[in-house]
Amino acid sequence: MQKARIKIASTDIDKVNETCDQIKEIAEKTGVEMRGPIPLPTKKLKVTTRKGPSGDGTATFDRFEMRIHKRLIDLGVDERALRLVMRVPIPEGLNIEIEMLEQ
Repeated sequence: MQKARIKIASTDIDKVNETCDQIKEIAEKTGVEMRGPIPLPTKKLKVTTRKGPSGDGTATFDRFEMRIHKRLIDLGVDERALRLVMRVPIPEGLNIEIEMLEQ
């Protein structure tokens, strides 16, 4: 049996959860076996910069952080379900990767 592995990644957690919910609804409607969404570790990208443009004055720093949230969904492959998943509207800034697996 074949499975589709869907990887979803974005900096906006709301977009990730919304897309996962849409895929979950499709799986329930078509009666396809689904595992997930499995939360993967959140990647935190941190940048520390100095506030003052010159070297004078007190050493104060700004800390910026960008978080990348990831989810993993395994779907049992049904042609109709896969077609519906392909039609899910993908918001800007969201990365989706669909991979076919042999079982």
